[in-house]
Amino acid sequence: MDVLDLAAVKREKTGKEIAKKIRKEGLIPAVVYKGGKIGTNVSVEKSSLLKVLHTKAGENVLINLIFDEKGDKKKKSQKNVLMKEIQYNPVTDEIVHVDFVEISLTEKIEVEVPLSLKGDAIGVKQDKGTLEQILWKVKIRCLPTNIPEKIEADISALKISDILLLKDVKVPEDIEVLTGIDSFVATVSPPRAEEVKEEVPAGEEATEPELIREKKVKEEEEGEEAGEETKKETKQEGKS
Repeated sequence: MDVLDLAAVKREKTGKEIAKKIRKEGLIPAVVYKGGKIGTNVSVEKSSLLKVLHTKAGENVLINLIFDEKGDKKKKSQKNVLMKEIQYNPVTDEIVHVDFVEISLTEKIEVEVPLSLKGDAIGVKQDKGTLEQILWKVKIRCLPTNIPEKIEADISALKISDILLLKDVKVPEDIEVLTGIDSFVATVSPPRAEEVKEEVPAGEEATEPELIREKKVKEEEEGEEAGEETKKETKQEGKS
């Protein structure tokens, strides 16, 4: 993975009002952490930050943060960093603050990377099943320069009711997977049962309802006749 440069400016003052002022100037307030402790308060250009973010690496992009040392523009400090957290405005969805974490390019780190599915599952292509992705991110450990943009899981061989486990997904040898190897990645569900309609010849479509109606009328007529006979028998019994 490439390391991208990002210019930054050291800042001494902090607080909400200072942060608002910084944002009005087209900058984003940020903090660089090292070993879990605050190391340096900086500001970065919003436009430059967005360019860095809009790479294939996404939020896992490796950054070479460059800033003036003690206000001297001739002396530059450089820190290799990753984005630890990005805070967004809940209304405008714009970036309001960034936390960076300083790293060493020669020491392994733990990060989460996207998991994507590739291929056409047999159960979907041939048997009209439904593909369901269960796992979307994978936690890994590796050198910063070996962080993959994503991990791809081949689902081509999945049939109806098959389940792909994380342990069956191929990953580069220099990457250690920390997410449970028995985690479900994807499955193919059976197609939903549909009502099967019998095809009726065109000639019968018009006659069948008529036959049913005639049968019903006939039954009603027979019922009425039986009722009349019963009434007659009752009257005769009454006379006798």
